[in-house]
Amino acid sequence: MPKISLTLIQTFYHVARHGSFSGAARDLELSYQSAANHVRRLEQILKGKLIESEQGAKRISLTPRGRALYNLLHPELDIMLERLDKIIENHRSCLRVGMPQAIFYYLFPGILKRFQERFPDTEISVYERDTVLAEMVKNGSLDVCISERYFGDPVVPQRLLGGYRLSLVYPREWGPPPAQKDIPAWASGKPFITYEPGQTLRNIGIDFLHRGGATIQPAISTSGSSSVLRCVEAGLGFSIIPSWCISPDDDRVCSVQLTALPEVRVYFGTASFLQNHPGVRQLFDDCSTELCGTVLDPLSDEERARLPAT
Repeated sequence: MPKISLTLIQTFYHVARHGSFSGAARDLELSYQSAANHVRRLEQILKGKLIESEQGAKRISLTPRGRALYNLLHPELDIMLERLDKIIENHRSCLRVGMPQAIFYYLFPGILKRFQERFPDTEISVYERDTVLAEMVKNGSLDVCISERYFGDPVVPQRLLGGYRLSLVYPREWGPPPAQKDIPAWASGKPFITYEPGQTLRNIGIDFLHRGGATIQPAISTSGSSSVLRCVEAGLGFSIIPSWCISPDDDRVCSVQLTALPEVRVYFGTASFLQNHPGVRQLFDDCSTELCGTVLDPLSDEERARLPAT
């Protein structure tokens, strides 16, 4: 059966309530003929007569089926249309952004403050995940993603913001830090706290710890760096997390920056048709201003030359 549009239902409802096509036409700002055509189209879809009207008569009457449909719609349709009016009246533009939880928790509030000053009427809706960001941009669920992955997808073009270092972090009572080359052997048998399966930093950490044939099994997996660090501070194990997550004033943990690991790159991606959207351009500029050269290190010309073309 063809789909029934809200326009057809709304026209029938007003015709039935007024008892005339002309009354419905005034309410809906339609022509008399358009109102009549809408009702006829609905009757064709439902394969049944809804309204009886005599040639030249100003009033219409409902058939039994038309009366049943009207009673089904009243008063729910009025309530629904009123709610739609309120939603549209209160509508604010919204920019939907996805990023790993740590980037939002530790780095994004300052960016939001700058953005809000320029776009006070725009709502920022944030999805805090590492995985499925590219798919969400492509299916229309997100407008922007800030990611530690390069997707290589022309539908979601990405620009490089910069890179950052990872650090080993562990409870202070475990003693002095190991040399970097000894970390995989040092970690063997110790409880490893990391990210959920599939997340970029989990994969990097496990690959590093498996060097030299060591076997590491995660003891606790969680969604973001703030949760991972909290577990380490509670003495539950060690982890590998972004260096900028660790406060120098945190006396519960020790940390070692892993300079032997390459920097983790951070990319700004968006749906291709939104690249020139003023809010998206502003958000990219704010991310560059707040992050690059402060938390994120700009990559060298040599490193940039090795990046895939975007």
